[in-house]
Amino acid sequence: MNDIFEKIAEQRKLNCEFALCVVTNTKGSTPRDSGAKMLVYKDGSIFGTIGGGRIEKKIIEDALNILKIKKPGFFHYDLLKELQMCCGGSMDIYIEPVMKRNKLYIFGAGHTGLALARKAVDFDFEITVIDDRNEYLGQINIDRVNKINGKYKEVTPLLLFDEQTYITIMTYSHPLDREILSFCLEKPHAYIGMIGSRRKVEVTKRLFEEEGIGTIEDIERVDMPMGIDIGAEGPDEIAISILAKLLAVKNKTEILCKTNQ
Repeated sequence: MNDIFEKIAEQRKLNCEFALCVVTNTKGSTPRDSGAKMLVYKDGSIFGTIGGGRIEKKIIEDALNILKIKKPGFFHYDLLKELQMCCGGSMDIYIEPVMKRNKLYIFGAGHTGLALARKAVDFDFEITVIDDRNEYLGQINIDRVNKINGKYKEVTPLLLFDEQTYITIMTYSHPLDREILSFCLEKPHAYIGMIGSRRKVEVTKRLFEEEGIGTIEDIERVDMPMGIDIGAEGPDEIAISILAKLLAVKNKTEILCKTNQ
């Protein structure tokens, strides 16, 4: 695979993190011209080249830092003064971090789960809908939405969780919702929420406290009832309220209105 754009597409499909380095301008004698590109991975390995030698080593160092701070940047390198390279020109490099997509697990393929999957697909989420009812999953025919059919107790332990995982729980059964919440509560995540009425929330909190599931702080961090209070009615509006909360968490935005209590 020689085409760097093919490599980028491959790495995005694998949900890998890397930095894209592009030579935007050159002056004098330089090892590569404007437009040269290179990918830098988190372990310091590369695909492509912007010239090798000390300049490439320095760019790799800067690219790894860009991956840490998760913000793109422009860099100017004087090859002779800064790097003692005899070619003596200068290069301007743009480095952009390409981060993993956020995983969104939707437990429940009912009306609201389907509506959330439809709306969230337009945002940067890797979406998976999980349900033990194959006929409900069969109604979901959305590009880039994964579907898993199976018993929740068997499927959930097979899922991957990290700090970029968003968990939304909305099955057809309150006990199932609580079972899934109990399991996911201790897993790393960016967000976890459960749909339900005020009474369902209070019962869940009481049962969890009685059974010693999670700490008080853990339970208070669960978004339940799930979503931002917009007076939502019907699956589509509820899905919008949930998606708004997910985006607020993703974008680290302080929500001034009260959540859907």
